Amino acid sequence: MRLTVLLALLALTLPAIAQETTHSRPASDALVAGVAAFKAGHYDEATRDFQAAVDAEPTWHTARLYLGTALSYQVIPNLDTPENIAVANRALDQFNQLLASEPQDLNVLRQIAAIQRNIKRLDEAVDTERKILALDPTDAEAHYTIGAIDWTRAYKFTVATLANDSLADDGVGNTRMSAATCSALISQNTPVVEDGIAELTRAVELRPGYDDAMQYLNLTYRLRASLDCRDPAQRKQDLATAGDWVRRATDARRANEAQREQQVSTPRSSLKASGRP
Repeated sequence: MRLTVLLALLALTLPAIAQETTHSRPASDALVAGVAAFKAGHYDEATRDFQAAVDAEPTWHTARLYLGTALSYQVIPNLDTPENIAVANRALDQFNQLLASEPQDLNVLRQIAAIQRNIKRLDEAVDTERKILALDPTDAEAHYTIGAIDWTRAYKFTVATLANDSLADDGVGNTRMSAATCSALISQNTPVVEDGIAELTRAVELRPGYDDAMQYLNLTYRLRASLDCRDPAQRKQDLATAGDWVRRATDARRANEAQREQQVSTPRSSLKASGRP
């Protein structure tokens, strides 16, 4: 999700910014300095420069976008310290200000969703991903992200509930669970697991080589096998489906790696000869 903005930053040339006449010299100079610092990986310095550009011109969309992006690069995933949360909230504030004027900005929404996920605001992240899908139903990554979050929620509940029986998740249906645990899992996890399977399946439909989504489908079908505690035949079928997704994920990963190696090893002259950019 960060990649789109990163590519935009790296594609932006310093001379082009410097030659802009629609912005004040202090704001332009600060943005130029910020882009250079960002490219060098000096995100603290880039943040200060982009903040200076925003201070000089609060309505400059690009400056605020870059400020939010530089801040987001300093958010450490799954770290709950006050300092990390403060940086995340500061980045979210920049992006939310941009949304106030352009509520359908997909790039900004994707940045927001990534930050929310990194600081474990999963409900908010899912809500944002659904806003993205309302604007772009073909966003495979949004479908994948919702499915992965669904699995995370269901797995967490599964582990906690099995602990009541002094059991750990065995990944093959947990046939030793009590009747009470079976009922609790069915009640709590069924809608989450079914939504996860639907979202991950859609991600693979949109991106047939999406090996990460396939691997999560394997994991989610294994969770569904635990919901089959009253139906051994269905449990067997769900575990077989999980195994099939493991094989598909392995094949897709190999194909993707081979394709990346081919792209790296193919000389540019050959690419041109084949008509590819």
